Amino acid sequence: MRVADELARAFVAVGVGVVSGLARGIDSAAHRGALEGAGDTIAVLGTGVNVPYPAAHRALHSEIGDRGLLISEYEPGTKAFQGSFPQRNRIIAALAKVTIVVEAPYKSGAVNTATHALELGRVVAAVPGQIDSPRSAGCNQLLRDGAQVISSIADALGLFGLADKRPTNVPSLTYPETRVWDALAPGEASVDNLAYRLGMSVRQVIETVGRLEVLGIIQQRSDGMVWRR
Repeated sequence: MRVADELARAFVAVGVGVVSGLARGIDSAAHRGALEGAGDTIAVLGTGVNVPYPAAHRALHSEIGDRGLLISEYEPGTKAFQGSFPQRNRIIAALAKVTIVVEAPYKSGAVNTATHALELGRVVAAVPGQIDSPRSAGCNQLLRDGAQVISSIADALGLFGLADKRPTNVPSLTYPETRVWDALAPGEASVDNLAYRLGMSVRQVIETVGRLEVLGIIQQRSDGMVWRR
């Protein structure tokens, strides 16, 4: 999820939108990374556009509806049914110039999407994983069969002939610190608002903000509003 988030942030920083399926795990990390990086993201649903799935992603579904794009070939109100998600994968593949599989078992929706992309003549890439990890078996299989290797952010951006344009004057940050820092890019926000947008607890945000203050890259007023220095 961390790698998916970082890839999404890097892509939107250079104007490349992110397409995914709003599923748990890597899909949601990619969408959130794009949104928190103030970029574009498209969610292709296996339900009607007004039916969040999974239900736990209701807030993310709403935010993508407000700031990005929700797409479905099913009528509004359609609930998930057997085969609806594998079927929507062909749309994800068709919309994307490049399909990157970050982590996936051999039999998975991500590998299914990659197969559709190959059939369409699109570029397919994968992040290598441990050879004895079932969660990486799909990625490693794709790489064995000729997919492009993603060993760094630069590798991913290079597929578009682009270079990383994210700020380099920020100290090395942890994953939570990066999320809070990027969420402040549009301007100041309250701790409560950051917690809601990032899906973090208020306590986690307060602790993260405290660490960023120590680093000297953000400030916080007594009313709880936080902004970049």
